[in-house]
Formats: sequence, structure tokens, C-alpha cells
Amino acid sequence: MARVFNFSAGPSVLPLSVLQKAAGELIEYGSAGMSVMEMSHRSKEYMTIITQAEALLRELMQVPDNYKVLFQQGGATLQFATIPMNLLTTFNRNADYIHTGIWSKKAIAECNRQGHARIAASSEAENFTRIPRQDELDLDPAAAYVHMTTNNTIFGTEFPYIPDVGDVPLVADMSSNIMSREMDVSKFGLIYAGAQKNLGPAGVTLVIIREDLLGRHAGLPLMLDYKVQAEKESMLNTPPTYGIYMLGLVLQWIKENGGIASIEKKNIHKAAKLYQAIDNNDFYCCPTEVESRSRMNVPFTLKNPDLDATFLAEAEQQGLMNLKGHRLSGGMRASIYNAMSEEGIDALIAFMEDFANRNG
Repeated sequence: MARVFNFSAGPSVLPLSVLQKAAGELIEYGSAGMSVMEMSHRSKEYMTIITQAEALLRELMQVPDNYKVLFQQGGATLQFATIPMNLLTTFNRNADYIHTGIWSKKAIAECNRQGHARIAASSEAENFTRIPRQDELDLDPAAAYVHMTTNNTIFGTEFPYIPDVGDVPLVADMSSNIMSREMDVSKFGLIYAGAQKNLGPAGVTLVIIREDLLGRHAGLPLMLDYKVQAEKESMLNTPPTYGIYMLGLVLQWIKENGGIASIEKKNIHKAAKLYQAIDNNDFYCCPTEVESRSRMNVPFTLKNPDLDATFLAEAEQQGLMNLKGHRLSGGMRASIYNAMSEEGIDALIAFMEDFANRNG
């Protein structure tokens, strides 16, 4: 087996032990005589899978009892529209958005289809190379909610703090850093995340919503109504059964590795090691503000951009895959989510040092 180091921004690397366990259970799950992909979502075996996944998520994230956990479909992109549909009301069509990159831009556009997304702060003028500070947030105390994107995959920035938004519900897109660091769920009204970064394969979208925010708006399509989805316990229709099964395996891996607090320490160490290698070599440059640097997505450029293609080609020859930066930012990007090993970080750093020595 020749496993590469996958630095993709998503879908991203999964823990090898999780893949191995899934492979062992692919043909037959337990004594069911069939694969999880084949079994009814109403079966006793599958109900155990989804129930245990929710219980484990609640345990790891310390989700309070007055929050519902939903396993949805359509990715974070569908949530961009679902959130204003549910949280804007007949009498309040205004919401505050903190604009920190392309994903918040997409969320803002969807809100504006249904109401008004007011920009409470933005780092667009600085090409999203930093996170706005708390004292820069111009918040409307009458807003229906405040929306933030906790980590920005393209520009490599991450909120180092949870904004104080008063009594207004705080909504957070945590797609690219959920369960990578400890978060106080009680400070949020709603959290959502596509699974394909830290939770499992693409196809599952996690939503954690405070119960008092359910049913704010009547007459919604049933599939897009959080209240209905909560009442049906994510079983209004056939859920993404195999994706939820995989999510449960990843959650078990996180628990076996010491929980989120332990994972966070490892992430701090991995990110610090890679940023240090970039900062200590003038052949490379990280464009993001130091205080805003993401632990999950590390962008960097080469002193000579004419060498970008050569760098990527040689990296792939060394088994260092998917390092090309997003088309909006250029350069390189190493996505180092929970499942990226320190061995992968060390291999990348060694290659970067060798490449700089040969081309500097």
C-alpha cells in the first residue's frame, strides 16, 4: 500500500485506522449480513449507528441539552440559504454578517435573496488576510442573527476568538475547523459544518441548533425546516446513512485520541512547526496576519512564482499531494486537518527546505 500525504482542502484526509475499520466492515456490518450501505435506515442496526454517532458528538463537543443535533444533506452551501429561511422572521428580515472570505460572500448572497445581509465587518480590502477584531464589529442589536465563518480555507485565516454579539444568536459556519479546537457551544445559536474536512466523507452536513430558534418561520419546505427535521430526528427522508456511519467512526477516533482538547494540542504543534519553517526561510512567505493564521489551512507563496509548477510537480513525486493554492489566492496551500499526521508535516517541511536549497 502506497498512501500519499493528502493536503487537500476537502474532501480531505481521513484517519487510516478509520478507513481500515470501514474496509473491514464494508461487506458485512457486525452480524447484519449486509453492508451499512445496504441496510434500511429504519433498521435496528442502523438506528444504533446514528444514535451512537449523535451521543458521541454531544459528548465530545459538550453540547447542552437544549440543543438539537441534525444530520443534513446538501453541504454548507445549502445551509447558506436554509439559515435565513429559518431564522429571519416576518417582522425582522435583517441579519449581520462578518465578511472574511469567499464562503461568507456566498452566505451573504443567499441571505440577500430572502432579506438583508448587513456587513458588520469585512477584511475584503486587505484581500481577507486577517480576521476583524472584536472592536471593529459594527453589530446591530436588533439583528435576527450574526453570521461568522470560523475558518477560511482559501485565505488561511481563523477566528482566534468567539465574537461577543450580546443577545443576538451567533451562527457559525465551522465546516473547516469543527472539532479541531475546543468551542463553547452555548455561545452559539446555531453551528453548521460540512463533514468533509474533519468529520468524515462528503455528503453529511452537521447542524447544531438551540431549541428556541426552531419554528421561527412557518410554511417552509419540510426538508428545509429545522423544526421538522428536529422532530423527525434527521429521518424525514433517507439520511446519508454511510456518511453518518463514517462520521461515527471518526468521532470514535477523536475520543480514542484524547478528545478535542488533545486534538487541539496536536493541531497547535503541527501548525506552529509548518509556519516556523515558512517564516524562517525567505524563499517562502505566508500572506496572512500572524494573529489570524489558521491551524487548518496554511497558504504560502514562493519567492519566485515561476517555480510554482515545478514545486508542485516535484512535491507530487514525493507523495505530497494537492498543495496547489486556490485560484483566488494562488501560490500553495497545505490543509492540515485533524487527520494529517505529524509525519506528513515533517515530510512537507523537508521537501520545502530541499527545494529552496536547490532553487534559492
